Amino acid sequence: MADGDQHLPSDASTPVDEHEIKKIITEADELKLEGNESFRASRWSEALVSYRTALSRLPRRKLQPPLPESSQNDTSDHGGAQSASSSNVPTREEGPEPTNIPSELEAKCAKARAVLNANIGACLVKLSDYSGAVESCTQSLLDDPHYIKALQRRAASNEHLDTWSSLTQAQEDYKSLLELLPPTSPLVAQTKRSLQLLEPRQQAAQKKEMAEMTGKLKNLGNSILGNFGLSTDNFKFEPNGQGGYSMNFVR
Repeated sequence: MADGDQHLPSDASTPVDEHEIKKIITEADELKLEGNESFRASRWSEALVSYRTALSRLPRRKLQPPLPESSQNDTSDHGGAQSASSSNVPTREEGPEPTNIPSELEAKCAKARAVLNANIGACLVKLSDYSGAVESCTQSLLDDPHYIKALQRRAASNEHLDTWSSLTQAQEDYKSLLELLPPTSPLVAQTKRSLQLLEPRQQAAQKKEMAEMTGKLKNLGNSILGNFGLSTDNFKFEPNGQGGYSMNFVR
């Protein structure tokens, strides 16, 4: 297991030691395997610590990411997901940002970050922290926008949050999954079903939140107009026939 002082140098003038990077990747992988064992044993909090510690060992994403390395058959995640690519938005768990990392090693770092963030999301789902799971899966997708498991977990977590915005995001993720999944995948039918069931929920959440917002605005308006002996009921909005509305005062 790695100790806490094996981070890469963050000084741009310091040469990058490829051997040190490979060592850090290996240490992070060992911690990930420990997390996988804890996860399989239903020790979610222990797994979470292992995954976050592993992530803290890895360098941050480069500001100028390299071309993504294809890893369609990767199974390093305990869920057997694919992982690749990179992005430029660091997470708070990530380590320092080195410079001039060879593209091959950076692709491996990106792959490891994507898997670890997705696994963190899986732990947070088990711990019912759905907001945290959405955030972690989003970080995973910054390293690999085509990461199937991260998209699935983020969509499911957003469904649990059950707000207009979260359900809308879930819809987008399910649509992305339908574009990414092979036509013969058994997940296609399941994803289409989830998308179909989600639409009326999203519309209901939209109407509910719009009604709540309108009610709050109306209460605010009444509190102001009340000083003049008026209320929002004194103002009626009617279509003007030109695609807009006209406001009429009614006593």
